[in-house]
Amino acid sequence: MGLALILTTVSPGIGGVLIRGEKGTAKSTAVRALAAVLPPIDVVAGDRFSSDPHDPGAASPDGPFPEDAATETRPVRLVELPVGATEDRVLGSLHLERALAQGKVEFEPGLLARAHRGILYADEVNLLHDHLVDLLLDAAAMGRATVERDGVSVEHAARFVLIGTMNPEEGELRPQLLDRFGLTVEVAAPREPRLRAEVVRRRIAHDTDPGAFAARYRAADAALTERIQAARARVGNVRLGDAALLKIAEVCATFDVDGLRADIVTARTAVAHAAWEGRAEVTRADIRRAAVLALPHRRRRKPFDAPGLDEDLLDELLGDDDPPPPPPPPPGGPAPGDDPEPPGPGDGRETPGEPASADRGDGAGEGDGAGEGAAHHDADGNAPGAPDAAPRGQDESGSTTVRAATPYRPRLLTVRGLGDGAAGRRSRARADTGTRVGARRADGTPGPLHLVETLRAAAGAQPARGAAGGRPRLRPEDLRHAVREGREANLVLFCVDASGSMAARKRMTQVKTAILSLLLDAYRRRDKVGLVTFRGPRADLVLPPTHSVEIAALRLDELPAGGRTPLAEGLLESDRVLRRERLRDPRLRPLLVVVTDGRATGGPDALARSRRAAEHVAASGVSSVVVDSETGPLRLGLAADLARRLGAEHLPVAEVGADVLAGTVRDRTGGLRGAA
Repeated sequence: MGLALILTTVSPGIGGVLIRGEKGTAKSTAVRALAAVLPPIDVVAGDRFSSDPHDPGAASPDGPFPEDAATETRPVRLVELPVGATEDRVLGSLHLERALAQGKVEFEPGLLARAHRGILYADEVNLLHDHLVDLLLDAAAMGRATVERDGVSVEHAARFVLIGTMNPEEGELRPQLLDRFGLTVEVAAPREPRLRAEVVRRRIAHDTDPGAFAARYRAADAALTERIQAARARVGNVRLGDAALLKIAEVCATFDVDGLRADIVTARTAVAHAAWEGRAEVTRADIRRAAVLALPHRRRRKPFDAPGLDEDLLDELLGDDDPPPPPPPPPGGPAPGDDPEPPGPGDGRETPGEPASADRGDGAGEGDGAGEGAAHHDADGNAPGAPDAAPRGQDESGSTTVRAATPYRPRLLTVRGLGDGAAGRRSRARADTGTRVGARRADGTPGPLHLVETLRAAAGAQPARGAAGGRPRLRPEDLRHAVREGREANLVLFCVDASGSMAARKRMTQVKTAILSLLLDAYRRRDKVGLVTFRGPRADLVLPPTHSVEIAALRLDELPAGGRTPLAEGLLESDRVLRRERLRDPRLRPLLVVVTDGRATGGPDALARSRRAAEHVAASGVSSVVVDSETGPLRLGLAADLARRLGAEHLPVAEVGADVLAGTVRDRTGGLRGAA
């Protein structure tokens, strides 16, 4: 983690760092400490956009500045991006006070301008709205931010190091966004007791006397700052030879990464690592370190695939042999693609490594899939020969565990009406982004200003306010915020009969497949999906509402079936889950999907209790659907009665195959659009 943070500051073109790890592993502490060891920067005094006085091409919306403009030196800024930040706060917007009081159109810089030439830190980046992450990554890639809104047209430099931290248990980033981070690292707490004790010892020492603790490491911090500054000065002269560049391309091709961004990032990281180690030329050690940091998150083919890199295969690809001598330069200059001879190593603190080897010619790594990390999968992510669904055996109680079949793409599921949920990609909702459909009176809640409607609301009162000279007089009651229509995320909670009262294995295969398909879709649309099962004496929340597809897939894979049917417990547990989620986020609209044949065998009064439980759930007003799994020539119609008491739609299983179970949710809550 520390090395990745330093390398991306040595060469900001790498594209930032994503730090993934469990809670309590000092991710945020490390990022905040980084700013303290970076060399200070010179800026034009009074410039809100931190222009570099030594860069003749630097332009600022506050400029132009004279050549002899005053300068000042200040520490590098660490700008933190709140999870609930709005687009106006990030990009900047119209200076509202001056617009209303003086009638002037003036740009108020946002967080991107403040982070220029510094660090932009997004804690819990996986919880940011997707449009904000897109905006950040685009600005980081282009080095500029453009604002065209509210009568303002501004473009300014926005070169910063983007660092994101996240806990994978709280949901993943979309693959498109994951790929845009240059480097990624996985962190975990040490398991060695002595190391853990040393962490606690240092933390207690810091809390007891922060000043004395900082003084102990001041010399080490100063040495680190000097080394970063030296690496920055050296990085432009590090030679990336043709042999090393071909080896980087071979590594990226063998690990089957998409596109060419991985090759570019790996090359830049290898150069930065060589500069950091004081070398004048990229070596095998630099390429290896760069590949370990730049490639694991780019090998993720699907959300269910685990990140990682087969380091044995990487070592096999890099080899041990020295490269052949380069061909002599042609008369009159160096060969195409060769760099001029660089100066010697820097401070010599590290022993120079061996140069990167060229292709060995033995065929290793040429797309043959050697090594366990190169196993090929079909279009659905299955290994060759893997069955679509397979039983997992039988436990001591006679319960069976089955796997889901190959996930499919479900139909787009939407909830009827217009919600107010968190930004997502599913149902229609009032949102901070999207199409502007109207205006509302300012009520103290934040929101984008609707300037035209504000002026229109104030227009009729101007004669009474004595407005003169064409300048309107505005008051707080005139303010109007824009009402926009976008998309929201939803919660789909499955309540599944996992008992032995029907063909459990077939049913659970269908249900698991549908839930995995919905999880895959929810991963893309930022939804939550949960699962309650009931069997034996009780009901269990086996999958709490989550965005994390990895944890969900593991829970579903081990879900057993068999035993009695405590239907009432399943309904009541579902009701408790939905009530808890409503307290956590009242705007998250749920849909309850009950998969059962309606039978209740959890006691002598099981059927009566299940009916009372259904009426209790119906009183909460939650939308629901009952998928009737009853089969055979003799049918009791219990699921239909359950649906009536729930106020739910009743769908016989013959009308809801596994391939359309997800579409059932959509049918229940809106018109069909699209195909499975």
